[in-house]
Amino acid sequence: MSDLDDSDAGSDFAFGDSPVKPKAKPKAAATATKAKAKPAGQAANGNGSSSKREGPSVEEIYQKKTPIEHVLLRPDSYIGSVEPIDEEMWVFDSTTKRMAQRTITYTPGLYKIVDEIMVNAADNKARDPTMKRIEVTIDRENGVISIQNDGKGIPIEIHREHDAYVPELIFGHLLTSSNYNDSEEKITGGRNGYGAKLCNIFSTEFIVETADANSQKKYHQVFSDNMHKIGKPKITKHATKKEYTKITFKPDFAKFHMTHLDDDAIALITRRVYDLAGCVDGVKVFLNGEAIVLSKGFKSYVELYLLPPSNSDEPVSSKSPDIVYKKFGDRWEVAFAVSEGQFKQVSFVNSINTSRGGTHVNYIADQITKKFIEGVKKSKVTIKPHLVKNNMWLFINSKIANPTFDSQTKETLTLRVSAFGSRCEISEDFMKAVMKTELKDFVDMMVKRKEERDLKKTDGTRTSRITGIDKLDDANLAGTKHSRDCTLILTEGDSAKTLAVAGLGVQGRDKFGIFALRGKPLNVRDASSSQIADNKEFSNIKQILGLKHGAKYTSTEQLRYGHVLIMADQDVDGSHIKGLLINMFDS
Repeated sequence: MSDLDDSDAGSDFAFGDSPVKPKAKPKAAATATKAKAKPAGQAANGNGSSSKREGPSVEEIYQKKTPIEHVLLRPDSYIGSVEPIDEEMWVFDSTTKRMAQRTITYTPGLYKIVDEIMVNAADNKARDPTMKRIEVTIDRENGVISIQNDGKGIPIEIHREHDAYVPELIFGHLLTSSNYNDSEEKITGGRNGYGAKLCNIFSTEFIVETADANSQKKYHQVFSDNMHKIGKPKITKHATKKEYTKITFKPDFAKFHMTHLDDDAIALITRRVYDLAGCVDGVKVFLNGEAIVLSKGFKSYVELYLLPPSNSDEPVSSKSPDIVYKKFGDRWEVAFAVSEGQFKQVSFVNSINTSRGGTHVNYIADQITKKFIEGVKKSKVTIKPHLVKNNMWLFINSKIANPTFDSQTKETLTLRVSAFGSRCEISEDFMKAVMKTELKDFVDMMVKRKEERDLKKTDGTRTSRITGIDKLDDANLAGTKHSRDCTLILTEGDSAKTLAVAGLGVQGRDKFGIFALRGKPLNVRDASSSQIADNKEFSNIKQILGLKHGAKYTSTEQLRYGHVLIMADQDVDGSHIKGLLINMFDS
């Protein structure tokens, strides 16, 4: 018996149903023989229809793909869309040396395969704390990208179970990973055994280099034709103790409906290089041979979004918002700034840019929101959580144990907070700094706008007819052209109203209206806007008189009544009621 060739061996990994058993063909032949024996005009299946299949064959309908073919056929399941899209994104502006948010045309799939190799390089820091350097080179002219990191290399030895060198397994065999042991806490980005292999599959050429001090060997291997062709590894001696891993690849631009690396793609990839420089602590990051200098680490990275351009003549304080930054332990860095009316976030989990946020962002945002509201409880205003969050801009750099995401594109963290492997309790000093920012001013402004809208809902109008107000006897001419001649009598309770009604028997009801008060009116000077808006007595008086919130009156022409008469007892309570009513009108 001859040995299995590569295609036979690859079927172990193929998706779909198992192959059809050999006995199926004789059985089909026997059925066909029986069918021939039937009378003319009768179909083989016995129901009068033709036995000949029309349209595509079963082989054309039911197909079995290899894993590589499946990735190429359904890329959106692995790397996102391979169609160019227009989207507002943060990119690095090489002119201003700052992050800029603008609409770019890019292909998510291309961005993702580059990102996978970058995250691999950053992951090595978690495996080897002595790692000090990441180098990214973008060869725009030839469409080639290389990413190299120092620190511990990949073991250059043959995996006995799979009879292949470990570097080949890692970069050239799908579903191979060192991250499958979920009982072991790992703060890396890799998880599912796809990662770098996806970059290999979507590249016309993919080169792996690594140096292993233990075996004193250097490894070099070339993959091509979307990982279909695997070159023979070249292994040479490596006498020094310096280890590294370098990946060089040329994306298959045709698969991304592209021809080259354009300005938008380079601006986006450059931003990801800056992401690494800000997120991977203790590592120098180089882009095209030039060091990216972020002297204060993640805080300097945050400033790229918030400070004015480096070539600006204006002082920093004139344009930049306050930044509140703090490092919480060795796994969390949080920065806060004020956002005007819309929640914003820039977050990372193990160097992965979680562009859509997730549980880690909610974890921090909810704490800040809750503590902020608690800090302003002494004020009269009632603050809803969304008003705080909508004026918040968070920057989070987190290291999460064994993270889980919504998909292979890893845009949203889904892991529950209790499984993070660490906690980040927002401290009192952090919140004190937050309280000193413009957040309170913005929230107060939003609250005031909402309260004004609520108060306007209770506004009255000059109308000749009002219904639905209990204890009101409206003047017949109120709200008409004779409104200025009408008087509203506000009585202290129902007993005073009875007396007033008796008096109307003499004066008549055309120009006099009566409204009985229920106890003492609200002291609007000490009440919050929401309390005033919710006070039915206050709202009723506004409706009866036709008063509008915030309006300044120089005459009574816009009102339903030209005069107000307060009919209260001549005692302390009566005087208090008169004062509260006058106070209400004055406010």
